[in-house]
Amino acid sequence: MRIKKAVITAAGKNQRTLPLQSLVDRDGVSKTALAIIIEEILRAGIESIAVVITPGDAEAYRAAAGEHAPRLTFIEQAQPLGYAHAVHCAADFCGGQPFLLLVGDHLYLSRTEKGCAQQLVEIAVAQACAVSAVQSTHESKLPYYGAVGGRLVSAAPNLYQIEAVLEKPTPTEAEQKLDVPGLRAGYYLCFFGMHVLTPAVQALLGEQLAAARGREGTVTLRAALAELARRERYLAAELQGTRYDFGVKYGLLNSQLALALSGVDRDEVLGGIVELLAAKLR
Repeated sequence: MRIKKAVITAAGKNQRTLPLQSLVDRDGVSKTALAIIIEEILRAGIESIAVVITPGDAEAYRAAAGEHAPRLTFIEQAQPLGYAHAVHCAADFCGGQPFLLLVGDHLYLSRTEKGCAQQLVEIAVAQACAVSAVQSTHESKLPYYGAVGGRLVSAAPNLYQIEAVLEKPTPTEAEQKLDVPGLRAGYYLCFFGMHVLTPAVQALLGEQLAAARGREGTVTLRAALAELARRERYLAAELQGTRYDFGVKYGLLNSQLALALSGVDRDEVLGGIVELLAAKLR
């Protein structure tokens, strides 16, 4: 299985401006969040990138991409019919091929020389199936993420056979339906915001959207992934890295701190934090 295409979704009404925000990357250079996400994708060997946007946002995104703009294909989501619809807007771009899918309001910091996207793509190629990246997440964060349940099939890397998929479950639902042997009590495997998906996902989304006749919110990616788990081998992988959701409260601040504390200006940033804390304790 070769993965040469990637899709970034960025058309949500509460999401569309987030990838345009400026951050200082680990190399100490100011970049937009979009540029950092694109560089994450390129490190994985991806050749073509589509960005699903709200109509009229192409110029702003082209400017935010900077030198990477020529690599991008912009796809407008003409109607705000939800995330699953946004993914399916890129069906023609994917052209019946497997693709890497990322959301436009997450950043990823790897703990190895390989980026998170590269790790995921390599796992998907080796396993020849769809793989969703997941992160062990406390139940207090369940309102923000989809989550999966299943069984461990390989301890190195941590790979799980997905048996259930729920969208933003309650702790009670998660406890009943998303058991994963070996995880700490109160923790669940939540989506990382990064997937390698097979062509079957776009086909499933197309079928579900046609049946829903364009009704907003009636089709979810979760439903398509749950059906995928019934039809195909579908795995979850814990990567050597951490996701940072800058779409939540203080998310952009936390993302910037994470970048800074893992970058070339770490000592300077730590010094500034110590000074700030000392001033608050006076």
